[in-house]
Amino acid sequence: MNTCLAVDLGGTKLAAALVRGGEIIEKHQVETLSSNNPDVLKIALHDLLLPLSSGADVVAVASTGIINNGILTALNPDNLGGLDQFPIQSAIADITGLPTQVINDAQAAAWAEFHAYEAQYANLAFITVSTGVGAGLVLDGKLVTGSRGIAGHAGHVLADPSGPRCGCGRNGCVEAIASGSAIGRAGVPFFGESTTGKDVYSHFLAGDKKAIAIVERSASTIAQLVADLTISLDLDAVVIGGSVGLAENYLSTVKDALSLLPKVYQPTLLPALSGADAGLIGVSLWADTKTK
Repeated sequence: MNTCLAVDLGGTKLAAALVRGGEIIEKHQVETLSSNNPDVLKIALHDLLLPLSSGADVVAVASTGIINNGILTALNPDNLGGLDQFPIQSAIADITGLPTQVINDAQAAAWAEFHAYEAQYANLAFITVSTGVGAGLVLDGKLVTGSRGIAGHAGHVLADPSGPRCGCGRNGCVEAIASGSAIGRAGVPFFGESTTGKDVYSHFLAGDKKAIAIVERSASTIAQLVADLTISLDLDAVVIGGSVGLAENYLSTVKDALSLLPKVYQPTLLPALSGADAGLIGVSLWADTKTK
């Protein structure tokens, strides 16, 4: 059995672990540097990965953004700053000297959840509601990444044509309405300029009517996304994760909104089980399928 050097490159953390058979053997983590200079990221990757690389056979990376032929980009390239078009696959292969594969972090998390639920659901979507909204798809028991790495970017499905402008350039995407960032922006007129999504959520849990309306709009938007994916892909289950998705009472609010729709739009709705290590575990399990 191969030992995988799994890497999770996110907006707030850079984690690496030696993983064998879905079990983490050793893990190291640092904060993602705010610099948009690719050389700064390369140095951070070098310092984190090189000590672990001697114990690995392959490298598998779960990264934020779109991975198109090993190149990091995004539907909203401004989110990446100077890291847009960063050659993440070749950069990490050069550091480690090992075969390296890269996929999106939500895709990796979807594969982790598929296994966490013991492959009970052959057709499953994972939706993360956090700073943004992302998704991963498992269809007929296989992870779908797409020829250009875009598969599962369901946060950019249209939710409201008259809704707020999304960072991708279109108005009314799910992400622009339902994400933690969107929840925070919606709360500014009521709770002040410095309001965050976490602030609004605290007001929601305290019973504030304005906050309740904001969070319920988010949850209803996610419920409609669940319905859209289900009717398009004939899903068995949808797993909800992310800092907002797993927040107190959020999943139940999504379930309430989904229950108002016809039964055909209602798959089994489940909480994510894999936690903060979903990207590391999922991408290592996915790498295993590539080496068999």
